[in-house]
Amino acid sequence: MAVAPRSIAASSGRTSGVLLSILSTVAFTFIAYLTIGLSLAVLPGFVHDNLAFGAMLAGLAISMQYVATLLSRPHVGRMADAKGPKRTVMTGLTMCAASGALLLLGACAASLPWLSLGLIFLARLALGCAESCVGTGAITWGMGQVGHEHTARIISWNGVATYGALAAGAPLGVLIAHRFGFAAIGVVSLLLPLAALPLARRKRATTVEANERSPFRTVAVRVVPYGVGLALGSIGFGCIATFITLFYAAHGWDNAALTLTIFGVVFVGVRFVFARTINWLGGYRVAMASLAIETIGLITLCMASSAQMASAGAAIAGLGFSLVFPALGVEAVNRVPKHSRGSALGVYSVFMDVAMAVTGPVGGWIAGGMSYNAVYGFAAMAAVAAVMLAWVLHAQAARGEPELATASTDP
Repeated sequence: MAVAPRSIAASSGRTSGVLLSILSTVAFTFIAYLTIGLSLAVLPGFVHDNLAFGAMLAGLAISMQYVATLLSRPHVGRMADAKGPKRTVMTGLTMCAASGALLLLGACAASLPWLSLGLIFLARLALGCAESCVGTGAITWGMGQVGHEHTARIISWNGVATYGALAAGAPLGVLIAHRFGFAAIGVVSLLLPLAALPLARRKRATTVEANERSPFRTVAVRVVPYGVGLALGSIGFGCIATFITLFYAAHGWDNAALTLTIFGVVFVGVRFVFARTINWLGGYRVAMASLAIETIGLITLCMASSAQMASAGAAIAGLGFSLVFPALGVEAVNRVPKHSRGSALGVYSVFMDVAMAVTGPVGGWIAGGMSYNAVYGFAAMAAVAAVMLAWVLHAQAARGEPELATASTDP
C-alpha cells in the first residue's frame, strides 16, 4: 500500500516536468508573437498618417510579413530537421531583433518617406521569416524534448502562446506608441528577442536525427491532405478576423471588437482545457467534432439577426476551431518519418497561411455580390468539406495503412 503514493508522486512529477519543458520552449514563440503584435495596430497608422502614403501601401506593409512567412515555411522545416530546432529558434530570434532594428531605423527616417517605407518593408520581411523559424522550431524542439506522444500538447500550448501574445501585444503596442512614439516600438521589438537569445542558448538542444532525409516532395505529398483540411477549417477564422467589423457595421450593430475578444477567449480556453482529448480520442475524431462545432458557429453567424446572436456564433466557432490545428497536425506528423517532422510541420502550416491570404479577396468578392452574411455561409460550407475530408482520412487509417512515422526510410 505504501508504493501507491510514491508512484502517484512520481507520475505527478513527470507530468509537471513535461509541462515545464513545454512551457519553457513555447515561451520563445510568445516572445516572437509579442513582437509581431506590438506593431500590428500602430504600423498602418504610421505609414498612412506620418509617412502620408495611401491605404493600399499601409495594408501592404502588414501583408509583407505574411508573404515572407508563407514563402519561408518549407525551407524552415528542412532547416529544423537538418540543423536542429534550437538553431532554428535562435535564428528566428535573431531575425526578430533585426526586424526591430530596421523598424527603429524606419521610424527615425520618417522625414524621408520612401526610405522609411523601404526599411519598414524589410523589417516586415525579416519578421515573417522570424515567425516561421520560431513557430516551427519551437514545436519541433518541444517534440524532441518531451517525446512524440506529447505532440498534441506541444502544438496546443504553442497556439496558446501565439494567440495570447498577439492579444497582449496589440494593446501594449498602442500604449507604447501613444506614450513614447512609434520609434519606441522598434526599440522594444529589438530588445525583447535579444533578451530571449541567451535563454535559448542555455536551453538543452535535441539530437538531430542522422537518418537520410526524406525527399521534400515525399513529405509534402503525405502532409497535403491534412493541410487541405486545415485550410478549409481556417477559412471560418479568416472570415471572422477579416470581416466581423464590416459585418457589424453593415447591420448597424456595436461592439464588433468584443466579438473578436469572445472568439479569442473561447479559443484559448479550449486549448487549455481540452488539449489532452487529442491523445485520448485521436486526432481524427477530435478534428471531425471540432470542425462540426465550427460549422454550427458559422451557420449561426450566417443567420444572425442580432449582435448577441452573432457573438454566440463567433463563440461557438472559436470553440470548434481551437483544436483543428493540433488535431490534424498530430495525424500529419504521424505520416512521415521522425527525422522529417520539421519539414512536415512547415508544409502543414503553409496551408493556414494560404487560407488566410485568400480569405480576404474571396470573402470580399462574395460580400460585394451578396452580403456579409453570405461570407459566413461560404465559410460554413468549407468547414463541412473539412469534416468530410477528415472522415475520409480517418477511414483510410482505420483500414490498417501502416504508420509512416515509424519508417526509417521511404519505400
